[in-house]
Amino acid sequence: MSMRARAAVLAVASIALAGCDTVGYYAQAIGGQAQLWRLMRPVKQVIADPQSSLELKQRLELATRIREFASRELGLPDNDSYRSYADLKRRYVVWNVFATAQLSVQPKQWCFPVAGCVAYKGFFNKTQAEKFAAQLRGDGLDVFVGGVPAYSMLGYFDDPLLNTFIHYRPAELARLVFHELAHQVAYARDDTQFNESFAVTVAREGVRRYLLKHGSTEELQAFEQSLKRRAAFHAIAEKYRHKLEELYQSAASDESKRAQKAEIFSAMAREYAELKKSWGGFNGYDRWLGEHANNASLASIAVYTQLVPAFQGLLAKLGGDLPRFYAQVKRLADLPKDERRARLAEYGDVQ
Repeated sequence: MSMRARAAVLAVASIALAGCDTVGYYAQAIGGQAQLWRLMRPVKQVIADPQSSLELKQRLELATRIREFASRELGLPDNDSYRSYADLKRRYVVWNVFATAQLSVQPKQWCFPVAGCVAYKGFFNKTQAEKFAAQLRGDGLDVFVGGVPAYSMLGYFDDPLLNTFIHYRPAELARLVFHELAHQVAYARDDTQFNESFAVTVAREGVRRYLLKHGSTEELQAFEQSLKRRAAFHAIAEKYRHKLEELYQSAASDESKRAQKAEIFSAMAREYAELKKSWGGFNGYDRWLGEHANNASLASIAVYTQLVPAFQGLLAKLGGDLPRFYAQVKRLADLPKDERRARLAEYGDVQ
């Protein structure tokens, strides 16, 4: 087997796309990753290309400065990740499928050899993702499909800048790059919540430091406002996820649980609608809390946020020292999951 072929096989098991139960799934995963590799070009080459638009060149130059800040100021890996660019000619790089039972908020897990078990299954093709989602719905599951602008290959291979996020606002571009690089620092097998909450924590702290040094007052204020919006969104999602969890664990009949489930989602929709009135038209969280919200959409939020308070508590206890923080998180990642949760609980709410 050639080096590239071996790399493709390993990538399928490493990028945490999830699931490896059919030949067809392997085929789309390998094909999608191979396409991305074919399209990757060094950033310097794209900037020097007269066919590249001025806007793209400026965005790549910004991304280069953000990338240098990530390693120099945040201690994130200094490698070739985000030093190349690929235009996929589509809005998202992958589509992740989340699923839960109708009377549960616990996400279904998909497992494979290297990355372990994760709480979603990803596809490079939207149609295939929707087809798989339809199959799960046919099995009676609550399902949520979300487009993803980037994913991490966990340091096995270099992650590229993509058209799917290169035109984000500077703070959002920095947040995404810092988040994905954080996955190369520490990774706990079979613990999506740990991995994503850690990356969210690093990204938030990283963007704050980046804007304090290189951003304007307006950009910092906008970022802080976005964090307040996100906190309010998460608060509603977590409030109603807990209500549903209590309901599903109760002694009520399944018929009663389904009726109360509908009432809870209606109440959440009303509260979310009221919250949006203060946002001046911002509707960026509609796909999670809007009219199609279900157990799976709430579960997808929890995957990324449940352990963030604990990680923030740990970072604060270490005085904001990121290298020490990374070292401690690596040690936590090596612990059994139950022990890991217990240790994290010492620093903040693990919900």
